Amino acid sequence: MNSDDFQQPQPRVTLYTLGCRLNQAETALLKDGFQQSGFIPVEFGQETDVFVINTCTVTEGAEVDCRRIVRQVLRHSPHAFVAVTGCYAQTGLEVLRRMADIDLIVGNQFKMKLPEIIPPFPRLKKQPEPLVHHGRIDPKNFSIEGVGAYTTTRANLKIQDGCQFMCSFCLIPFARGRERSRFLEDAVCEAELLVERGHRELVLTGVNIGQYRDGAADILTLIQRFEAIKGLERIRISSIEPTTVPESLLDYMSSSTKLCRHLHVPLQSGDDRILQAMNRRYSVREYQESMESALKRIPDLCFGTDVLVGFPGEGPREFANTEAVVRDFPFAYLHVFSYSPRPGTASTKLPHPVSPVTTKERSRSLRKISDHKRMAFQQRFVGRRVSVLFEAAEADGYWPGLTDNFLRVTVRSPHSLRNTIQPVVVTGMMSDTTLGLLEPISESPPPAQDLFSSSLVCVS
Repeated sequence: MNSDDFQQPQPRVTLYTLGCRLNQAETALLKDGFQQSGFIPVEFGQETDVFVINTCTVTEGAEVDCRRIVRQVLRHSPHAFVAVTGCYAQTGLEVLRRMADIDLIVGNQFKMKLPEIIPPFPRLKKQPEPLVHHGRIDPKNFSIEGVGAYTTTRANLKIQDGCQFMCSFCLIPFARGRERSRFLEDAVCEAELLVERGHRELVLTGVNIGQYRDGAADILTLIQRFEAIKGLERIRISSIEPTTVPESLLDYMSSSTKLCRHLHVPLQSGDDRILQAMNRRYSVREYQESMESALKRIPDLCFGTDVLVGFPGEGPREFANTEAVVRDFPFAYLHVFSYSPRPGTASTKLPHPVSPVTTKERSRSLRKISDHKRMAFQQRFVGRRVSVLFEAAEADGYWPGLTDNFLRVTVRSPHSLRNTIQPVVVTGMMSDTTLGLLEPISESPPPAQDLFSSSLVCVS
């Protein structure tokens, strides 16, 4: 009998993400790190040896979500080593310590070291009480080892972390620390390697990406460096705060062939008194004037926003103001959120809470407005030619994809369109997507073997 007969099987790891696009980007980096450490990623719902949940703390359901998902995993993998990381691991440490079946708690400062922190496979076993890696978050600029592992055509790329705007409803400054940015060359390195893997669109993510700074480099500098990467077709900005959108960025977006014509700029409320109570840094008029400038400069801009409903003190008049603003302003869509009090935030001390029933009714009203606005935005493109980056096929040969200005388009084709950019004529609308026909001109896809490669690394 030779030594190969005694080789340990490769351990399996499942990663689960709650919350924002930034969390998704970090989970993709963790997946790459686990693969480099010899783990085999398996899908959620399959039997696993290690389960990692990357948590969120934005809503009050963080604890409930965490408990529910851990229980679900342990039903099919009762001996799985459970690691909890992310924002709730940073802010809810004491609650997590008391939660059954958790074996490891890793705060945000140590999150990206998780593949190294996990005990070696032979010693992976359930713990009588959780191991803890937790501490103060370093405020300095940072680099990230590895390259995000994605199976999607678009890839998220983390460029920034932390926030110190201190909105009165938000725990993020406590969960992620002060504003800090990724070193420019390190971000460019990951971008180049993601493109080598076959990704044609990168989505820039962070907590407050408009505050990106590495020495003299700002977000526009970063975008210009990315534009020079051969094979990168699109650069998309994720959510960006209204007071951090420079005029130079709008000018650049209006003429760039790679920077997507898509801005998602949170409004939160259409009432000045509520904005002041939220500790937002603008008035409704200032927001409107700034965004009207963007809409005038950038043809066919897709302009979306966040609205927070049910904030303390939001009476009928304040909500009516919000409703009027979002109805009259040319948004393409709204993301509507219900306020939930987060322990430790200033808003918990404010008087005049809004009942859950009223909040739900108001949210429903705004979502109806959002549906109408999305359809109106889609209607503008019927009969027009657009370029679509296609994703994985749905049933019966239907292929969904996105235009640069965030129009979701579906076509039917017997041939694979995955990860190709194709000219499409928009023919109609259905639910939350537009329908189109492929033009006969086609584009050669990139090398298929690159898209899922995991052997590339950045070298500092």
